[in-house]
Amino acid sequence: MSLLNSLASAAMNAATGQGQNSGGLDAQSVMQMASKLLEQSGGLQGLVGKLQSGGLGDVVSSWVGTGANQAVSGEQLQQALGGDVLGQLAQHFGGNTQAAAGGLADLLPGLIDKLTPNGQLPADGGANALQSLLGGQGGDVMGMLGGLLKR
Repeated sequence: MSLLNSLASAAMNAATGQGQNSGGLDAQSVMQMASKLLEQSGGLQGLVGKLQSGGLGDVVSSWVGTGANQAVSGEQLQQALGGDVLGQLAQHFGGNTQAAAGGLADLLPGLIDKLTPNGQLPADGGANALQSLLGGQGGDVMGMLGGLLKR
């Protein structure tokens, strides 16, 4: 399965409540929240660091590593990232904190796994990892994902 299909599937599951943690937000909003979270955290390396220091070290290591990804709950993400971060994201994208946490809990394990295909963080810190994986398609990553989700 391609990266776009994997991410779209995770976002759709989160948005429709078919994932482990019903997000309650539309799929495009969940993807945009993930992108914004990466940006606010200083890229992939910053987000991984925040999650690790927030008590999710073993879980995040499974996402980065080459083995099976451990699941995470929305509540665990809230504790690790802080309710204020998720609350701001949720408000910006038209949901509530629990919906944001649930949607991201479904999406982040697969997203981080795909952004670390060799079982380690990219040497550049991962600031441009998503765009690089998508083939350097420019700044409209969300537009591409949104188009895929409408199919």
